[in-house]
Amino acid sequence: MHLVLGGALLMPYYLLSVVALGALNPEQGHLRQMLLQFLALFTSLPMAAVTALVPTVRGLEGAAARALCAAARPEELATGPARSWAARRRTALWFVLHLFSGGVVAGMTLAGVPFAVVLLFGFAGGEELARYWTDRFPGWMPVGPALGAALLLLIVGTNAACGALLARSAPVLLGPTPEERLAVAERRATVLAQRNRLARELHDSVGHALSAVGIQASAAARVLRTDPDFAAEALRAIEETARGAVAELDTVLGLLREEENAGAEPAGPTLEGLDDLLRQLARTGVTVDAELAPGLGALPAEVSREAYRIVQEGLTNVLRHAGPAPAGLRVALDAGRLEIELTNPLGPARPSRPGGGRGLRGIGERATALRGGSAAGPSEDGTTWRLAVWLPVGGTAG
Repeated sequence: MHLVLGGALLMPYYLLSVVALGALNPEQGHLRQMLLQFLALFTSLPMAAVTALVPTVRGLEGAAARALCAAARPEELATGPARSWAARRRTALWFVLHLFSGGVVAGMTLAGVPFAVVLLFGFAGGEELARYWTDRFPGWMPVGPALGAALLLLIVGTNAACGALLARSAPVLLGPTPEERLAVAERRATVLAQRNRLARELHDSVGHALSAVGIQASAAARVLRTDPDFAAEALRAIEETARGAVAELDTVLGLLREEENAGAEPAGPTLEGLDDLLRQLARTGVTVDAELAPGLGALPAEVSREAYRIVQEGLTNVLRHAGPAPAGLRVALDAGRLEIELTNPLGPARPSRPGGGRGLRGIGERATALRGGSAAGPSEDGTTWRLAVWLPVGGTAG
């Protein structure tokens, strides 16, 4: 069917060429008429190539090839118009190949099949026709049915060869150009970076809240009968933490709309909200000795937001792995960069969550995105865990 479509699309160009060439040569013999038919076929192809430069032809030919041509990778064939001259040139070459193959197969089928039937079944005129050829090619030209069978085999073989050629050429000529492949890879990388960013935000914000809620609920359950006032305070802290988590979740989901509203300020809490974070941690038993440099409120919004998430994840790791334990936090500005240092004593090993271990990796990704760095590990004497992060004050995500 794909070759039939090619033959049908060729007909307007072919008839126009026949008319034009016939007007130039009004008096012609049988041999010249035959040569005119072949010449018209080849002169029609440049006109088809010019037509194929129209951008929409690429999408139409791609749809036809996907539906009718047994291409090796149909999912790669074009679905839209050509957006570059490289794609237009490929489409023109494909269009010429499609129409030429369809025209050859259509011509051989329309002219050759009736001829072969006459020879095979000995219809009136068949013997005279065979004798005509044997007189001109004596000694080797097959006669009658043998000539008809050979002609049918030639038509079938040509049809199969043209179909295979189109199937192999479709992914090359109608598939994405190198520029289009690069654009697709860039879009995929952008989507992946956005997903990773969203995953980090969810891990750091909602994960922190759920860890705090779990510690507070456990503490409330242990003293519910013996110290109802403390249990009530813990439940109030859980309510406050849950409300904050809902707000954080709304903020994180707002990241999905940042591309649609490019002029919006970066969403999420900044270092100015550290006091609320430290107060929330204190309710879980993690007391933080914080040393905060002046002027943190003047930091670029993106740096301040990422620094807050890093501190939040670091303190959550203290709560998750060391439990209610004292921690030291230092946030300083030095030589054009922001330095964050978080320490806590190493206690007995606590069971890890299944699938955990993403916190430090997320911290490293945040620091790298701002052209900074991070380091984490136990001290030399093995008694303290230290997390250090440094961010250029003028860093931007890259």
